[in-house]
This record gives sequence, structure tokens and C-alpha cells, in this order.
Amino acid sequence: MKSASPQPYLKIGDVARIVGVSPSVIRSWESLGLTRPQRTASKYRLNAPAIVQLLKRDGLVAAHSASGSAALGGRLRQLRTKRGVSLARVAHAVGISVGFLSAIERSHMSASVATLRKLARFYKTNILEFFDASHSSSPLVPPARRKVLDAGQGVRMELLAWGNTVMEPHLFRIAPQAGSGESYTHEGEEFLYILRGKLHIALQEKKFQLKSGDSFYFQSSTPHHWKNPGRSETLVLWINTPPTF
Repeated sequence: MKSASPQPYLKIGDVARIVGVSPSVIRSWESLGLTRPQRTASKYRLNAPAIVQLLKRDGLVAAHSASGSAALGGRLRQLRTKRGVSLARVAHAVGISVGFLSAIERSHMSASVATLRKLARFYKTNILEFFDASHSSSPLVPPARRKVLDAGQGVRMELLAWGNTVMEPHLFRIAPQAGSGESYTHEGEEFLYILRGKLHIALQEKKFQLKSGDSFYFQSSTPHHWKNPGRSETLVLWINTPPTF
């Protein structure tokens, strides 16, 4: 009888990125006995999905919607298998562990905006591929018909129009303390309008603090990352052009 396939390995940095805390916080949880992940000799955490599920069970991290993640995982797996590349090759190219990528493809975890951008660049595609926005939308898109993508813990992207467009408009819903992850770049230009809440955004070394009613414009080729520093959800009208992410 065949033994069950081993669960994917995850580094502490991957766990911290998924949960949205620093590696030192993960270590402190372990020292307090809140989490008890096994380790290999190379200090990888074992059974990545179980670690995150344990944190959710204990209320240390909020559960996210599975529907968007499930669709994304299937598309990422399809993109990889169509190109005939291994998990290891893709993971190395985007700077994440094989276990983390495997968990994303199996819909056990969601990827940050920065990781999604790197995956899109590796596959020579854009973020619209992850939304399955292959068909044109009508001029009117009611809220119930928006295409939705979970982009890491606490970040929800709602696509407002798709098809043969020169702009890529989104509504970003960003939970308190959630953000993009590490800095990222891509081609194009970006326009933001803060509908509600606060957003801290950094362009290289320059930091900006945005609040409700503020607008912001920048070149996407500038390394940037962002985060909701507040205690309530931030809503942002976010437009990229061209739609390459």
C-alpha cells in the first residue's frame, strides 16, 4: 500500500508572510506553546496548511474566503503545467519556497499582491489571467458580477471592468494591518483614490500617508509597497494602465 504523500515544507519566512506578522512573532508563538510545528534538519516547518489552520483555530489569524483562492490555485497550476515547468523552478524564480507555491496551487493559502505580480511576470501574463477575465464585460458591471481575487491575508481585489480595455480598474478592500508584502514593480502607471480609511505607501525610500479623499499617482516601474495602518478596513479605487500589473 502506498504511503500518503508528504505535506509541503514551509520556511518560517513563508509562514510569517502568509499570517502577516514578522518571523520573530512566529518564534514567540512557538516558545509560548501556541504553535508546535515540526522541523526538518534544515529547519523547514512541516505541514504548511496545518500550521495556518492551527493559527486560525486559535484566533491568531483570520480565515479568508476560499472561493477566490480555489480558482486562483487551479489557474496557477494550469499555467505551470501548460509550460511544463516544475514547482521548484517557479518557486526559485519568484523567491518563495516550493512548499508555499504548492500550498497556493492546492488552494490552501493565498499569495500576496507582490507574489502574484512576480508569478504574472514569470508566466509572461498579467493579473487578469488570475481573475479568469477572458470574456469582455458589458459597460455596466453590478457589484454582484465583479470578479474577485484574494491577494494574501486581508487583501481582496474586485475587478470593476475587463475585456478589451486600456485600463485595469479595481476596488481594493484592505483589512487592518494587511498590505502588499515586499516591494514590487511592473510596467505602466497607477492612480489611487482612497474611498475610506488610510493607506501607507512607499515609493523606494519615500513614504506617503494617505487618508480618505486623497488621490495618488505614480509610475509602476518605481519599487513600491503599501499597507493599511489603521484599525478599520481601507477601500481604494485603484487603476493600472496598461493592464499588465
